[in-house]
Amino acid sequence: MSIHSLIQLLVVLEECRRPEGVVAELEHVIHAYGFQYYGLLRHLKATEDPISLMFAGHWPEKWPQIYISKKYVLTDPTVRYLAYAQRPFRWRDSLAAFRKDPHYRRMEQMMADGHGHGLRDGYIFPIHGRNGILGTMSVGGTQVDLSPVEISLFDAIARKAFWRLLELKGEMHTLEEVSGIDTRLTRREMEILQYLAEGMTSVEIGKRLKISNHTVDWYMNGLQDKLQARNRQHAVAVAFRHGLLT
Repeated sequence: MSIHSLIQLLVVLEECRRPEGVVAELEHVIHAYGFQYYGLLRHLKATEDPISLMFAGHWPEKWPQIYISKKYVLTDPTVRYLAYAQRPFRWRDSLAAFRKDPHYRRMEQMMADGHGHGLRDGYIFPIHGRNGILGTMSVGGTQVDLSPVEISLFDAIARKAFWRLLELKGEMHTLEEVSGIDTRLTRREMEILQYLAEGMTSVEIGKRLKISNHTVDWYMNGLQDKLQARNRQHAVAVAFRHGLLT
């Protein structure tokens, strides 16, 4: 497959008049590029069933059931890394980002389990709205090395397919985008928010990050302003609602 085929797909997706047509065209190019598996879905949260959120996809036999039964969504590094990512990323890069996380071994176990089912490598393309992440497209299987240009085009395709399917299915109204909330958080803000969600105090967070508790409080005040939260507990609740925490 060539870059031309990706550009052509962007045009074809716009011309599709039925959801089935969008899925068929998308699958054709994904498989032609060497990816055996993919999923296009609304943003996954810890309390939701990933199957019910999927617009289209094909995964290894029994993998969705294993993923749900083992509650991998709670520690899936690719899902957690979406809170930091503004751009597409490789599955393996998300695992490396959490090397010091207390749940790292569990993350490794999930990735190894996926590898055993044929999910050896892949990419995730986040789909953002005005106030946060709305959905993702994940492609993978055996290792495929995309060029920066191909990654950019797949990113555009993910967004086009996501919005086109919403439109054709008449589900545009299902996306809740609350105005006034700024979910563009820095990496440090996300770290503090994650520790806060785990019940840690300012002093404990400061020790973990090797900064003063006053600095932690300063970050928290900024977080509450961005999320329009009344207090720290409200900030965590807002973060979960917008998919910043899983």
